[in-house]
Amino acid sequence: MNHPAVPEVDVHEAHRRATAGAAHLLDVREADEWALGRAPSARHLAMSSLQVAAVPTDRPVLVICHLGGRSAMVASHLAAAGFDVTNVSGGMDAWEAAGLPVTDEPRTL
Repeated sequence: MNHPAVPEVDVHEAHRRATAGAAHLLDVREADEWALGRAPSARHLAMSSLQVAAVPTDRPVLVICHLGGRSAMVASHLAAAGFDVTNVSGGMDAWEAAGLPVTDEPRTL
């Protein structure tokens, strides 16, 4: 099955959209990666156990991982399922390098 091409944004634009409430930031890294640090506004749904039904549909979705590869695969899958989705290029590696906020505080979703 061919998946549609998915647009990408850089971490600054992703931060702007997520902070403004214009999009959900979906972190698809595994639990151990999530625990080490994440964007404060991110929601965690690990790629290995992702259920499409758990992905919010009320706003566009920005998908992020460590470097951008896993998030691109998840974003493509979600786009094929009809989601308004964008991949965050560079992932959390670029997010942290850009000096954007990161937290490791426990979060209840």
